[in-house]
Order: sequence, then C-alpha cells, then structure tokens
Amino acid sequence: MIRDRGRIKWTSMMLPEHVKMLRDWVKEDEYEQKKEMDEQQLELMNETLAEAIEFDQFVTITHYRNRIYEIVIGKIHYWDEFGQKLHVVDRFEEIHRIPITNIIDIRLT
Repeated sequence: MIRDRGRIKWTSMMLPEHVKMLRDWVKEDEYEQKKEMDEQQLELMNETLAEAIEFDQFVTITHYRNRIYEIVIGKIHYWDEFGQKLHVVDRFEEIHRIPITNIIDIRLT
C-alpha cells in the first residue's frame, strides 16, 4: 500500500523562497477583476443613492477595494463633492469613505 502524504512530501525539497512564491501565487488567484459599469447601471445607482440620502435609509454598498469586493451596510452620512467620496456610517458607528469610482452596486436595505 502506498502512503502518499500529498504536499507535505514536496516541501522538504523546496527552498523557503519557493514556498513563499507559491503561496503568493495562490493568493493572487483569488483576486477579482474590477467590473466596468454601463450608463443604465450608473443611472439606477444614482436614483437609489438620491432616495437613500433624501429619506435617510439604510443601503448595501458593494465596492472594489484591495483587489476584492467588499460590502458595507449603513446610512449615507454625506457626499464629499471635492474628494468624490461617499461617507457611510455603518451600524457599529464606523465611518467608511468610499470613492465613487469604486462603487459597483447600491441597494436599499
């Protein structure tokens, strides 16, 4: 009977630099590409954003940060026109400053 130990048997023959490079390579495979938005999606997001600001409603914002997509749920505090950032306060009272170019989706919660 062959007792195969999988990846463990190969690590003793590899240099630590090679192991690190392989781990980095696996991590890079998990990165996601940023999606491009069309005009119709941007207009729908603009309407949802205006409604959420006007009626002080909770929103779910999906945005692209550090090569992955993140979700923030909270109320929109204000829109920074100069910095082109949306200031969102979540339910834990943390402030998130999200660049408008990184927002992929906005939905009312």
